[in-house]
Amino acid sequence: MMNNNLHLSRSSIVKHVVLVILCIVYIIPLYSLLLAAFRPGRDLLRYGITLKTLIPTGMNFNTIKGLYTIRDGIYFTWFENSLLLLVLQTSLALFLSSFVAYGLSLYKFKGRKVVTTLVIFLMLVPIQILILPLYKLMITVKLIDTFWGVILPLVVSPFAIFFFKQFIDGIPRDLVDAGRVDGLNEYAIFFKIVVPIMPPAFSAMAIFMSMQSWNNFLWPLIVLRDGQKFTLPIGLNTLLTPYNSAYDLLLIGALASTLPIIIIFIFFQRYFIAGLTSGGVKG
Repeated sequence: MMNNNLHLSRSSIVKHVVLVILCIVYIIPLYSLLLAAFRPGRDLLRYGITLKTLIPTGMNFNTIKGLYTIRDGIYFTWFENSLLLLVLQTSLALFLSSFVAYGLSLYKFKGRKVVTTLVIFLMLVPIQILILPLYKLMITVKLIDTFWGVILPLVVSPFAIFFFKQFIDGIPRDLVDAGRVDGLNEYAIFFKIVVPIMPPAFSAMAIFMSMQSWNNFLWPLIVLRDGQKFTLPIGLNTLLTPYNSAYDLLLIGALASTLPIIIIFIFFQRYFIAGLTSGGVKG
């Protein structure tokens, strides 16, 4: 018994050491960005990440004022645009993708396997291949330089559909059948029975979709033209030019742009973990 406890203790120590090392590895880039944002902009590029640059010395918190100097405060317009797109795109993607997954999981219809196979196939198709036809479509429907032109082509995610379908496949069919016996229509079954069971799936996918929307660069760059409609990734990229690169503003802007994703992750992680401990059927 003592040998087993000793073995478990050593195993636990090794796991904790490995996790601490991994945490340090992942935290160092963010920590470096934090320090570089409050130092002269070229220091990080000049010296790189070294033990010397990781020491918090020579900090100047006046760099925060630089956000207000980016073209008369346009940084906050970019921030609002990214936040608006994140809320709209994530909300619509969660609703539509889960609704499609509900149909694929609970309905048996002709061509169901073909549709499921197409969903899996689309997961393997890079977005770069679809850019040209999507761009022509946006021109045809006159959505170039609009937020809806950014949102609609990517609003239904094949990965989200597949993810939700796998989750709904695990829901006991007795719950759905009981709803039909009680006279609920399919919409009521989805919203009153299926959706309340899906917090862990919604939470996990909300984190993924939010990060994807917030960091999206290529498609908004192609669709948007007006600088007042730029998202944060596009706007910050305009600070780098062949003639003058404002690294001070770029670093502090990049640091501020990480806050919403960190907040979203912390917020949804709590519900995600809580949802994993709950079940659809309680005895």
